[in-house]
Amino acid sequence: MTKTVLITGCSSGFGETTAHLFADRGWNVVATMRDVTAGERLAARANVAVVRLDVQDRPSIADAVAASLARFGRIDALVNNAGFGLSGVFEETPRAKVVEQFEVNVFGLMDVTRAVLPIFREQRSGTIVNVTSGAGVFGLPLISLYTASKFAVEGFSESLSYELAGLGIHVRLVEPGGVTSTRFGERSGAEASKTNAIPDYAPFLTGAAKVFDGLRASRGRATSEEVAEVIYAATTDESDRLRWVATDDIRPLVSARREQGEEAYMALMRGQFTPELG
Repeated sequence: MTKTVLITGCSSGFGETTAHLFADRGWNVVATMRDVTAGERLAARANVAVVRLDVQDRPSIADAVAASLARFGRIDALVNNAGFGLSGVFEETPRAKVVEQFEVNVFGLMDVTRAVLPIFREQRSGTIVNVTSGAGVFGLPLISLYTASKFAVEGFSESLSYELAGLGIHVRLVEPGGVTSTRFGERSGAEASKTNAIPDYAPFLTGAAKVFDGLRASRGRATSEEVAEVIYAATTDESDRLRWVATDDIRPLVSARREQGEEAYMALMRGQFTPELG
């Protein structure tokens, strides 16, 4: 029987690339997005259904799941990919934007997961892949809210995996970082431009900009295609593995967080990410 995957956030980036990869490998694909006019290339494929789903609109989630079953008869995997990142100083960010960050990256992901779980329970099978970030493993300045949302998804996913293991349902975490071939940075930059600057942070921002410019210059050329391959591998893997690091550029920091003691890890991070002021 041909398997079916439902993927959120397929208008561009990881979602779009992952949808094409699954379709190339014989899966039925429900490619969801807020604006279905962005899915023309995907809609042209015989084994792809482009369906509207806005993770902030719960009726659209229920409708998308119903449309998936009507088209393909079952759902075997869910890839929670939809999300965006706020960047900037926390104090400068309006509370409404903080709420939106969590509504999309955390509560929306949970609502989509809740919608498919009855299907997976009835089947006694299914795989949930939650796309997080290196920023869900280690904290970084200027993206504290994005980091907080991804930390939340990491904890939720691990906890959920214990609840579902006895029902034949797998949970995976895919952790990418440093991919520049997507439109993710465009929205992050646009969101940052809406904040109200506080002059006291100006010296820190100047120093931090130099640090991050240096990191970007030394970063590997990770692509959305590489991330899509890891998402596919995590979805089709039959082991109990929970976490999958998707890009090499974040491996040193992931290893530092997970393998070094707290004192050594914090010394490394403060030395690398706290700009010298003066």
